[in-house]
Amino acid sequence: MKRPARAPSQLPESLQKRLSAYALVAGAAGVGVLALAQPTEARVVYTRTHKGLLWRHSLNLDLNHDGVNDFRFHFSPGPHSAGLGVSPLNKSNEAVGYSYAFRRSNRVGVYASALPAGVRIGPRQKNFQQGIAELLNVYGLTSSSIFFGQWKDAHGRYLGLKFVVSGETHYGWARLSVHIVLVGKSSIYLNGYAYETIPNKPIIAGQEHGKDNATLGRLAQGASGLSNGGKP
Repeated sequence: MKRPARAPSQLPESLQKRLSAYALVAGAAGVGVLALAQPTEARVVYTRTHKGLLWRHSLNLDLNHDGVNDFRFHFSPGPHSAGLGVSPLNKSNEAVGYSYAFRRSNRVGVYASALPAGVRIGPRQKNFQQGIAELLNVYGLTSSSIFFGQWKDAHGRYLGLKFVVSGETHYGWARLSVHIVLVGKSSIYLNGYAYETIPNKPIIAGQEHGKDNATLGRLAQGASGLSNGGKP
């Protein structure tokens, strides 16, 4: 014998109102928690390029493609020496580097660090250098030349950069390959660059996408000891 369907029980109106209010509050709180749990995703803009820097020439770098050059690379020879340097085109722009005191003189040089892949470049980096930074100095211009700087025969190393856009600080990198031999037999190439679109957010040298992948994460851990910007 078929039993009659049971009519759904009705909760008191006051209890229904309390439960509805609780559900609204809980739902709003859940959305808030989810919003807090979702960090702002980094967006790295990477530019693939292969530009050479000629003897006695310069090469401009516009990291974020806004039509304003941020840095300038210059390769300048003298009578008995040659210098490869990077100049900020905004007084607030800087490159990761270190100071070097020359023996037998009172002169102190500022050199740009040749960073390996995986080094974190950001607000906690304490060794940004103001003004022109030398990548490499060559004295003698012969087979027995004397070199200063980390970029002699540096292939696929990274220059850590800080630059200001509309009053906000961004971080980026430029990948360079340098091979200095003699006059007319040297090669310098810019092999790509990138920057982080979120102000004050660090970027990893070699990072080409918004999220740090496992490889770059391990590299960053391995290079975390380079607190002096890669200076040996």
